[in-house]
Amino acid sequence: MNGILPLWKEKGMTSHDCVFKLRKILRTKKVGHTGTLDPEVEGVLPICIGKATKVASYVTDAGKEYIAKVSIGRSTETEDAQGDTVTSDDTYKEFSRSQILEALEKLTGEIIQIPPMYSAVKVNGKRLYEYARKGQEVERPARKVLIEQIELLNEGETFCGEEVTFSIRVRCGKGTYIRTLAVQIGEQLGFPAHMESLVRTVSGNFQQAQCKTLSEVAELMEEGNIDSILRPIEEVLTDFPRVEIAPDLLEKIQNGQVLPADPLLITYPSISMTHEGRVLAIYQNHPTKPGLMKPEKMLLPNE
Repeated sequence: MNGILPLWKEKGMTSHDCVFKLRKILRTKKVGHTGTLDPEVEGVLPICIGKATKVASYVTDAGKEYIAKVSIGRSTETEDAQGDTVTSDDTYKEFSRSQILEALEKLTGEIIQIPPMYSAVKVNGKRLYEYARKGQEVERPARKVLIEQIELLNEGETFCGEEVTFSIRVRCGKGTYIRTLAVQIGEQLGFPAHMESLVRTVSGNFQQAQCKTLSEVAELMEEGNIDSILRPIEEVLTDFPRVEIAPDLLEKIQNGQVLPADPLLITYPSISMTHEGRVLAIYQNHPTKPGLMKPEKMLLPNE
């Protein structure tokens, strides 16, 4: 069994819970997720099965889309609704639509984020949440992330109240913390804020409409129809230029040999080497031998 299973992760489960249950449902150990979703977040979680686990990192690195509800008026330890309150402002607030749109515009593009203490980012070999659970605060590395688009989903020209909430759709690159983005939106508006809820609607090439829940996957497995939802590995690799292998190179590719660099590697960091439409390997420029290329991933059918 090889391929990508577009799973709809339901609330209350960790990504690791999903993997554990799928190993039992699919009766295979070679199962891996493509990026952690917090337990209270639901949404698209592509699962790699069998040989597809080799391309999990490509799915993890691909762009994502989320729908989030931002709450202005209270900040929390975890930057979401599950954390204890850090700061609150119960004053009456009033924002015009243009004020909110201006705040969203300022946070669109390449921005700097500091990961929340309750996150899986490693500092000195330990996850930040391990420090946070012990009440320890450590210096967190700032990182650049790409926010491609933020769309305000609510209608209306005025947003007011002691606690102001509105929903946004965010398209972003890897490593983005949407709850941190919610806090940053609050900063732009001059008030403490947190993320009230979050749904991931797109991960790479996989969308909500394609996804199945764990119970639906189990039903398909019992019916013998699991292949109907498994997506081929090639769907993950659409960003890589494809090079159909000449007959004289096939054996060399299968053996993972170093080869003269393909001209496409002048423009692209990696290329996929295909035979009869199936990707056999991902090649990249050799790091120490100019003019040559080496395999980054081997994806042979019999592996």
